[in-house]
Amino acid sequence: MGREDGDESDSPFPSMILEEWWGNSPAKLSKTAIYTTTTARSAPSTSSVFTSRRFGSRWSSIRSKIIGAFLPEGFPESVTQDYIPFQMWDSLQGLSTYIRSMLSTQALLSAIGVGEKSATVIGATFQWFLRDFTGMLGGILFTFYQGSNLDSNAKMWRLVADFMNDLGMLMDLISPLFPSALVPIVCLGSLSRSFTGVASGATRAALTQHFSLENNAADISAKEGSQETLATMVGMALGMFIAQITRGNPVLIWTCFLCLTAFHIYANYKAVCCLSLRTLNSERSSLLLQHFMKTDEVLSPNYVSTMEHVFPPWISLLSSNTTKYKLLHRTIYLGVRVSSLKDSDMMELWRLANSQYYVKERYLLLERKTGVFVFVHKDSTPADTLRSFFHALVIANMTGKAESFYKQSQEWMDEHYQSFIPRLRSSGWKTERLLSPAIIWRANWVHISSDNKQD
Repeated sequence: MGREDGDESDSPFPSMILEEWWGNSPAKLSKTAIYTTTTARSAPSTSSVFTSRRFGSRWSSIRSKIIGAFLPEGFPESVTQDYIPFQMWDSLQGLSTYIRSMLSTQALLSAIGVGEKSATVIGATFQWFLRDFTGMLGGILFTFYQGSNLDSNAKMWRLVADFMNDLGMLMDLISPLFPSALVPIVCLGSLSRSFTGVASGATRAALTQHFSLENNAADISAKEGSQETLATMVGMALGMFIAQITRGNPVLIWTCFLCLTAFHIYANYKAVCCLSLRTLNSERSSLLLQHFMKTDEVLSPNYVSTMEHVFPPWISLLSSNTTKYKLLHRTIYLGVRVSSLKDSDMMELWRLANSQYYVKERYLLLERKTGVFVFVHKDSTPADTLRSFFHALVIANMTGKAESFYKQSQEWMDEHYQSFIPRLRSSGWKTERLLSPAIIWRANWVHISSDNKQD
């Protein structure tokens, strides 16, 4: 027993190595220090050896912390690949916006009489009140009419929002030129910016969800705020400088404003073109289905992003080149009101509801010259809505090519749809639901047997 104790007292304690690592994700860690401890105990004394070794410099640590204030934790693994190019172009367009805002604000303050002895405080206050009131009212009305449509066409509305902001700044800049129409011009500019606020905020929320790969939408939103604040500070400084050198020179002011506006539109276009959204909206669904029906292949989100339109439908000349495929999604009317049909269309819908094509479906499809009407059942799920839209696209694609397109479209759905959706998911698409305007009109149909009629 004593011998064993003597042996234990003479043996050294095991050495231990403690490492310090720094990083905001397991995939991006760097070793910053190593601590080694060796303790030996032998009669009549105990000795310990402690060593440390540090890596890196204090400057690299400070730099990493500064970068961490502007980029999400876990970057770049925690965000999608299109995050950086979008944020670069978005920051550049924001910078041009803040520079131009100094010029437009300067013109607006001059128009309402700031610096003139004849101007009254109550007059300027009333004009400013009308400006803000018009903007608030316009924001409410825009949300009422287009609120549910913003996330389904995030690219388009993002572009429209910044164009409306350009229009609002233009109204402020021309306000001193038409003093008799000052109030209408200022109110129109405020109205344009109110549309910008609603559309930009809604699309930003949709894009933040798109960028998030690790449920870090809040962190992405916070870091985007830091990036915007930095762009604001730089833009304000440059704007003050430009406002000073262009003061009293209308030609130079308008030249700077128009050049910055042209760059702003270009930067916004490049920003939305960088996005590779993985959600299914009407146009992306149409492109995917048409390509699948032709080649039995599923397109990737990156490829579809180069084909879809980013401009509003009424600007067809500037839209992306999608001549290879038809714009079938514009002929699909989702959630049609039953009472809006003519008597002949109602009888046709009644016949289809009692046919074999839609016995198991929670939707009805009616093809007419103007397009395909989709009647959604009141108990339908998001998966039913997605299936009904794809089914309508199949009918629209077969119209004019097949005599019995109702039958052939149902056969195609029965044969291919169950494999089509999993292949979309494997290619990176989100197939939980269809991004579309809110469906407010639904229907319910009940099949009554002949025996019940006799009773």
